[in-house]
Amino acid sequence: MNRVIHPIEQESFRRLRARLDTSGFPPLTRAVVERVVHSSADLEYAADLVMDEAQLERAHAALHTGAPVVADVEMVAAGITRRETVCRLREARSGPGLTRSAHAVRLAYEEVGPGAVWVIGCAPTALEELLTLDVSPALVIGLPVGFVGAAESKAALRESGLPAVSNVSEKGGSAVAAAALNALLYHPVSTEETL
Repeated sequence: MNRVIHPIEQESFRRLRARLDTSGFPPLTRAVVERVVHSSADLEYAADLVMDEAQLERAHAALHTGAPVVADVEMVAAGITRRETVCRLREARSGPGLTRSAHAVRLAYEEVGPGAVWVIGCAPTALEELLTLDVSPALVIGLPVGFVGAAESKAALRESGLPAVSNVSEKGGSAVAAAALNALLYHPVSTEETL
Protein backbone atom coordinates (compact mmCIF):
# COMPACT_ATOMS: atom_id res chain seq x y z
CA MET A 1 0.00 0.00 0.00
CA ASN A 2 1.45 3.35 -1.04
CA ARG A 3 1.52 6.12 1.51
CA VAL A 4 -0.28 9.32 0.48
CA ILE A 5 1.98 12.27 1.23
CA HIS A 6 0.19 15.47 2.21
CA PRO A 7 1.29 18.68 0.40
CA ILE A 8 2.34 20.22 3.74
CA GLU A 9 4.71 17.31 4.36
CA GLN A 10 6.10 17.64 0.83
CA GLU A 11 6.76 21.35 1.37
CA SER A 12 8.30 20.69 4.78
CA PHE A 13 10.78 18.24 3.28
CA ARG A 14 11.54 20.65 0.43
CA ARG A 15 12.42 23.34 2.98
CA LEU A 16 14.40 20.90 5.11
CA ARG A 17 16.50 19.88 2.09
CA ALA A 18 17.03 23.52 1.17
CA ARG A 19 18.58 24.11 4.61
CA LEU A 20 20.34 20.78 5.11
CA ASP A 21 22.24 18.86 2.43
CA THR A 22 21.52 15.20 3.06
CA SER A 23 22.56 14.02 -0.40
CA GLY A 24 25.82 12.55 0.90
CA PHE A 25 24.09 10.09 3.22
CA PRO A 26 23.33 6.53 2.08
CA PRO A 27 19.60 5.98 1.39
CA LEU A 28 18.33 4.59 4.71
CA THR A 29 20.60 6.82 6.79
CA ARG A 30 19.30 9.78 4.81
CA ALA A 31 15.72 8.66 5.40
CA VAL A 32 16.27 8.41 9.16
CA VAL A 33 18.14 11.71 9.41
CA GLU A 34 15.53 13.57 7.40
CA ARG A 35 12.57 12.07 9.26
CA VAL A 36 14.14 12.84 12.68
CA VAL A 37 15.01 16.39 11.64
CA HIS A 38 11.51 16.81 10.21
CA SER A 39 9.90 15.62 13.46
CA SER A 40 12.00 17.90 15.65
CA ALA A 41 12.82 20.89 13.41
CA ASP A 42 16.35 20.44 14.79
CA LEU A 43 19.00 20.43 12.07
CA GLU A 44 21.68 19.46 14.61
CA TYR A 45 20.44 15.86 14.56
CA ALA A 46 22.21 15.43 11.21
CA ALA A 47 25.56 15.50 13.05
CA ASP A 48 24.30 13.99 16.33
CA LEU A 49 22.76 10.73 15.09
CA VAL A 50 24.86 7.56 14.96
CA MET A 51 23.89 4.61 12.73
CA ASP A 52 25.28 2.14 10.22
CA GLU A 53 23.74 1.73 6.76
CA ALA A 54 24.30 -2.05 6.63
CA GLN A 55 22.52 -2.46 9.97
CA LEU A 56 19.67 -0.27 8.73
CA GLU A 57 19.37 -2.41 5.60
CA ARG A 58 19.02 -5.58 7.69
CA ALA A 59 16.51 -3.91 10.01
CA HIS A 60 14.54 -2.56 7.04
CA ALA A 61 14.31 -6.08 5.62
CA ALA A 62 13.27 -7.48 9.01
CA LEU A 63 10.56 -4.84 9.41
CA HIS A 64 9.18 -5.51 5.95
CA THR A 65 9.02 -9.24 6.64
CA GLY A 66 7.09 -8.81 9.87
CA ALA A 67 9.58 -8.36 12.72
CA PRO A 68 7.71 -7.24 15.85
CA VAL A 69 8.14 -3.65 17.02
CA VAL A 70 8.43 -2.85 20.72
CA ALA A 71 7.99 0.67 22.12
CA ASP A 72 9.10 1.71 25.58
CA VAL A 73 6.14 4.04 26.17
CA GLU A 74 2.73 4.66 24.65
CA MET A 75 3.81 8.03 23.26
CA VAL A 76 6.37 6.25 21.10
CA ALA A 77 3.80 3.63 20.09
CA ALA A 78 1.30 6.36 19.16
CA GLY A 79 3.84 7.96 16.84
CA ILE A 80 4.46 4.74 14.90
CA THR A 81 1.90 5.05 12.16
CA ARG A 82 2.28 1.95 9.99
CA ARG A 83 2.73 -0.90 12.42
CA GLU A 84 1.14 -2.36 15.50
CA THR A 85 3.51 -2.23 18.43
CA VAL A 86 4.06 -4.02 21.69
CA CYS A 87 4.17 -1.71 24.71
CA ARG A 88 3.84 -3.22 28.18
CA LEU A 89 4.15 -0.09 30.31
CA ARG A 90 0.55 -0.35 31.56
CA GLU A 91 1.17 -3.80 33.04
CA ALA A 92 4.61 -2.95 34.40
CA ARG A 93 5.37 -2.28 38.05
CA SER A 94 8.33 -0.62 39.68
CA GLY A 95 10.23 -2.27 42.47
CA PRO A 96 13.54 -2.07 44.30
CA GLY A 97 16.17 -1.28 41.67
CA LEU A 98 13.67 -1.60 38.82
CA THR A 99 11.73 1.22 37.18
CA ARG A 100 8.37 0.67 35.49
CA SER A 101 10.02 1.28 32.13
CA ALA A 102 12.66 -1.37 32.80
CA HIS A 103 10.00 -3.86 33.90
CA ALA A 104 8.00 -3.09 30.75
CA VAL A 105 11.04 -4.03 28.66
CA ARG A 106 11.26 -7.37 30.48
CA LEU A 107 7.57 -8.03 29.92
CA ALA A 108 7.81 -7.14 26.24
CA TYR A 109 10.83 -9.38 25.75
CA GLU A 110 8.93 -12.29 27.29
CA GLU A 111 6.26 -11.71 24.64
CA VAL A 112 8.33 -11.07 21.50
CA GLY A 113 11.64 -12.85 22.10
CA PRO A 114 14.62 -12.25 19.82
CA GLY A 115 14.56 -10.51 16.44
CA ALA A 116 12.34 -7.55 17.30
CA VAL A 117 12.92 -3.88 16.56
CA TRP A 118 13.05 -1.95 19.85
CA VAL A 119 12.13 1.75 19.89
CA ILE A 120 13.12 3.55 23.07
CA GLY A 121 12.46 7.27 23.16
CA CYS A 122 11.61 8.11 26.73
CA ALA A 123 13.34 6.20 29.51
CA PRO A 124 17.09 5.67 29.76
CA THR A 125 16.32 2.89 32.27
CA ALA A 126 14.39 1.02 29.57
CA LEU A 127 17.45 1.12 27.32
CA GLU A 128 19.72 0.11 30.20
CA GLU A 129 17.45 -2.88 30.98
CA LEU A 130 17.34 -3.90 27.32
CA LEU A 131 21.12 -4.10 27.33
CA THR A 132 21.04 -6.64 30.18
CA LEU A 133 18.80 -9.03 28.23
CA ASP A 134 19.80 -11.38 25.42
CA VAL A 135 17.39 -9.74 22.97
CA SER A 136 19.28 -10.37 19.70
CA PRO A 137 17.40 -7.46 18.12
CA ALA A 138 16.94 -6.65 14.47
CA LEU A 139 17.60 -3.05 15.59
CA VAL A 140 17.49 -0.90 18.69
CA ILE A 141 16.41 2.69 18.16
CA GLY A 142 17.75 4.14 21.37
CA LEU A 143 16.88 7.82 21.57
CA PRO A 144 15.81 8.45 25.18
CA VAL A 145 15.88 12.05 26.32
CA GLY A 146 17.02 13.59 29.57
CA PHE A 147 19.73 14.97 31.76
CA VAL A 148 20.06 11.82 33.90
CA GLY A 149 21.31 8.73 32.14
CA ALA A 150 20.20 9.49 28.58
CA ALA A 151 23.60 10.17 26.99
CA GLU A 152 25.18 7.42 29.08
CA SER A 153 22.59 4.79 28.12
CA LYS A 154 23.03 5.67 24.44
CA ALA A 155 26.82 5.40 24.76
CA ALA A 156 26.35 1.97 26.35
CA LEU A 157 24.11 0.96 23.44
CA ARG A 158 26.78 1.96 20.92
CA GLU A 159 29.45 0.11 22.91
CA SER A 160 27.27 -3.03 23.08
CA GLY A 161 27.75 -3.84 19.41
CA LEU A 162 24.00 -4.27 18.89
CA PRO A 163 22.58 -2.90 15.63
CA ALA A 164 21.40 0.54 16.61
CA VAL A 165 20.29 4.06 15.88
CA SER A 166 21.30 6.44 18.65
CA ASN A 167 22.65 9.91 19.17
CA VAL A 168 25.49 11.36 21.18
CA SER A 169 23.73 14.17 23.05
CA GLU A 170 21.06 14.23 25.76
CA LYS A 171 18.47 15.08 23.11
CA GLY A 172 15.93 12.54 22.01
CA GLY A 173 12.35 11.74 22.89
CA SER A 174 9.27 9.88 21.80
CA ALA A 175 8.70 11.88 18.61
CA VAL A 176 12.22 11.42 17.25
CA ALA A 177 12.35 7.73 18.19
CA ALA A 178 9.05 7.08 16.41
CA ALA A 179 10.24 9.17 13.45
CA ALA A 180 13.37 7.04 13.10
CA LEU A 181 11.27 3.90 12.92
CA ASN A 182 8.74 5.48 10.57
CA ALA A 183 11.60 6.37 8.21
CA LEU A 184 12.38 2.66 7.86
CA LEU A 185 8.71 1.72 7.51
CA TYR A 186 8.03 4.41 4.89
CA HIS A 187 11.15 3.64 2.87
CA PRO A 188 10.16 1.38 -0.02
CA VAL A 189 11.48 -2.13 -0.28
CA SER A 190 12.83 -1.22 -3.73
CA THR A 191 15.68 1.24 -4.16
CA GLU A 192 13.40 4.12 -5.16
CA GLU A 193 13.68 7.42 -3.31
CA THR A 194 11.01 8.40 -0.82
CA LEU A 195 10.25 11.26 1.55
